[in-house]
Amino acid sequence: MRVMAPRQLLLLLCLLLPLALFTGLSLGAVAIPLSDVAAALYSALSGSSEPERDAMIVLSIRLPRVLLAALVGICLAVCGCVMQGLFRNPLADPSLIGVSSGASAGASLVIVFGGGALVQGSQLLGLTSVAAGAFLGGFVAVLLVYRLATSSSGTSVATMLLAGIAISALAGALNSLFSYIADDEMLRRISLWQMGSLDAANWPRVWISATAGGLLLVLLRRDAAALNAFLLGESEAWHLGIPVESVKKRLILLTAMAVGTSVAVAGTIAFVGLIIPHIVRMLIGPDHRYLIPAAALAGAILLIGADSVARVIVAPAELPTGILTALLGAPFFFSLLARRRDMGVI
Repeated sequence: MRVMAPRQLLLLLCLLLPLALFTGLSLGAVAIPLSDVAAALYSALSGSSEPERDAMIVLSIRLPRVLLAALVGICLAVCGCVMQGLFRNPLADPSLIGVSSGASAGASLVIVFGGGALVQGSQLLGLTSVAAGAFLGGFVAVLLVYRLATSSSGTSVATMLLAGIAISALAGALNSLFSYIADDEMLRRISLWQMGSLDAANWPRVWISATAGGLLLVLLRRDAAALNAFLLGESEAWHLGIPVESVKKRLILLTAMAVGTSVAVAGTIAFVGLIIPHIVRMLIGPDHRYLIPAAALAGAILLIGADSVARVIVAPAELPTGILTALLGAPFFFSLLARRRDMGVI
């Protein structure tokens, strides 16, 4: 049952996103008035004057961080939509196919065996070696899941779910092993990585995330109708003329690419891919033509807001953003489980 019209929600989110962006640029250890934020952005666009201290903070530190938060939020929320549509389950999220666990294991591997100079100094397209290891780890995990779930008769979604659980367990065991053999400094790096944070934001990471998010949104436009058909079941989708196997393969690879990129640039940030698609679906219904763009906007707003709060809640220190999203998401997940239990769904 829809609460509001899809176009109304999209318009509301389009109005809220600039407000969230400006608020994120204003908040931090040094509070900057919104008028000064606007002046800094105007001076940067017009090139009218040499930026002052507040303008330097806004343009060099906060702007790439806020944009990275928005892009990571977009990727995670949209991938959550895809997973929930593919598995036909509103409790699904991108971690089900093992990409987050695999990325965490890849990052831990590089931290423990890469060496200090490799971890701290090596850069590839703006990503540290740890981030590159995380991306490769996530992608390898998804490839393993896909191979385990694919046979001559096609790709089984149920088998993919079980394979994702198995790969996640294996990646968790590897993480524990790497943590056991790590020294104190390595262990701290592993822990901070797994908490998820946007404090390493820079312009190369923004461009990498923008590329991943842009590809995700552009390529998913043609799959919105297919995801709607998947809600009826795979056999029904096939009878409606949907190339089921090729669509599933494309959706899995797109999800792996986007989530792997997000984990690589920001660490593990949980529950965004679960909370946002479910809330948006409750508001406007399950039509993916509107669900995907609305979830993208809402995911950007949520993660910008969470990162802004994380910067000021324990100022002058910073709380890792992943901790805050987990604190928000876990109670929501419990309430969702309770609601579905009361409805007799589970």
